[in-house]
Amino acid sequence: MQIGANITITGNITQEIDSFLKGSSFSKIGVLVDEHTKAHCYPLLKDHLPIHTLIRIKSGELNKTLKTCELIWQSLTDNQFDRSSLLINLGGGVIGDMGGFCAATFKRGIDFINVPTTLLSQVDASVGGKLGIDFGVFKNHIGLFQEPKRILIDPVFLNTLPERELLSGFAEVIKHALIADLQLWQELRSKSFENLSWQEIIPKAVQIKERIVAADPKERGLRKILNFGHTVGHAIEGYYLHNPELRLLHGEAIAIGMVAETYLSQQKLNLSDTTCSEIREFIRSNFKSSRIDHNEMRDIGRLAAQDKKNRDNKIKAVLLREIAAPVTDVEIGLKEIEESLQYYCDHT
Repeated sequence: MQIGANITITGNITQEIDSFLKGSSFSKIGVLVDEHTKAHCYPLLKDHLPIHTLIRIKSGELNKTLKTCELIWQSLTDNQFDRSSLLINLGGGVIGDMGGFCAATFKRGIDFINVPTTLLSQVDASVGGKLGIDFGVFKNHIGLFQEPKRILIDPVFLNTLPERELLSGFAEVIKHALIADLQLWQELRSKSFENLSWQEIIPKAVQIKERIVAADPKERGLRKILNFGHTVGHAIEGYYLHNPELRLLHGEAIAIGMVAETYLSQQKLNLSDTTCSEIREFIRSNFKSSRIDHNEMRDIGRLAAQDKKNRDNKIKAVLLREIAAPVTDVEIGLKEIEESLQYYCDHT
């Protein structure tokens, strides 16, 4: 299935790789992996690639840093990559974000393609051309916009994932439904997580994001709606990033953020009690609850004050007037963020 100009959803990733590279004139090809995708995903592609350089980094958000970028750039330099080279990002959101960032900045830009291997990267992170790295506890603080040459999505890679990783990606599917597709929201609610068909869900989620990105590539207006749950969620993810015992996957933090911002939607945009409860209970039924100490809530709010959507030192969030009716640039305060986190703790 072809979606937009550069996204292919396939059941035969090797055929798509062969087709893309056939007759290409790339001077060199690099494949960026972490220890997990090297072990479980790279073997599916290895024999279908021409001579290439394998670049391995450590997995996880904790390693999405300038230091890791230096390792990638050094490998490209040592192997004499030039501006006619290609980097294949084989992995999840960290690999796609950071690999794309390194490719887009190496010698002022080389081509790259994304082969996303997690549900989160297939339905969200690999699509849209947002590239970047974290800066301390601030998510995606350094980055740029640059579309990959191609995005090749194959659900076969999901067979390598534990349930926790699948649930993390499911959070972004829920977000897509809440901001843009009432029918998809009803479909998700009608089935248990175990009975969802990713072959059916992935194209729907990707089409939602691609349509929004195509209308607003640089996030000047409409694309902001994709940040529902992320103002509070990113702050939570960043706050616990360096605590191994409490560290959350991206989707786990966004799930909390969606509950918190649903509460704020009720308070500020009169989202109905029924819809608020529906969202909260659906997320509660699918995601393990996290406890947030009261004395941590203010610090999390302060991290939200550094969110990229903010303007004039005011915290901006995407809230819901109703399902599929998001409102961007709603101003929220530190006290309101604390209240929303308390709401989450009181109801999960």
